[in-house]
Amino acid sequence: MKRLRYLYFPGCKMGPFLPDYDRATRAVTAALGVELVDCELNCCGYPVRDQDLAASVLAAARNLALAAREGLDLMTPCQCCYGQLRHADYWLRQREDLACYVNGVLKAEGLVWSAAVGIYHLLQVLAVEIGLEAIRPAIRQPLAGLDVAAHYGCHALRPGHVMQFDNPLAPTLFENLVAVTGASAVDWPLRLECCGYPLRGKNDRLARRLMQRKTEDARQAGAQVLATACTYCQMQFGAADDNPDAEPLDRSDLPAILYIQLLGRAMGLPATELGLGDGPLNPLV
Repeated sequence: MKRLRYLYFPGCKMGPFLPDYDRATRAVTAALGVELVDCELNCCGYPVRDQDLAASVLAAARNLALAAREGLDLMTPCQCCYGQLRHADYWLRQREDLACYVNGVLKAEGLVWSAAVGIYHLLQVLAVEIGLEAIRPAIRQPLAGLDVAAHYGCHALRPGHVMQFDNPLAPTLFENLVAVTGASAVDWPLRLECCGYPLRGKNDRLARRLMQRKTEDARQAGAQVLATACTYCQMQFGAADDNPDAEPLDRSDLPAILYIQLLGRAMGLPATELGLGDGPLNPLV
């Protein structure tokens, strides 16, 4: 298996809200021979993209410039961060004036945005950079009999010419990764729909309804678990209902588990290393 090194970009939400994603990502990538290099990074810029394009691109470009300084490509487990970093890289390539502005600001730190820095999501590293054939020998406890609904999330797929992740209308990358664990990926009609997280705080009722429609659709398709590969999506599907005034949540007893945790268990890694609890809805413990 080839040795891979990446500047690791966990994003802002993972540390305070989903540390298990970080723990599992580090455990599985280390077991697969991938080195994650840590560096003090800033926000990807997504929260202000609709308010100030230049500011959002500058935030993303600084992270890419730090990766260039380290001589590394960048990898993130968060699809939202991946999408923003890809957007910023795209616009910096398209608009010379924006690239000049960004590099002018970065110059004060001795940094410069480089188009040579590759931007990868965790799933791409697993499926393409490492490769399915290289992962198969690492599977020690195949998850045979487990039916999984693969939830792609929005930010990694669209727009396709910017993300360059997979076919935005008919992706297969995630299902292939489910299959390598020994589990079976179910075919479910709403697999490419939004989880509803972007509407939280704006229209909570609609956000909840979108999430509930997806979990019900996945359950009806025969899924025993819903797999995510995004910090925000996992927060949406797996979060506890902490609003006493909201309608009771109905997830149809369908647990949401991070894909990297599925893979880690199939590789025989201890549940504790993957941040897996022993709750009644966890089929992996």
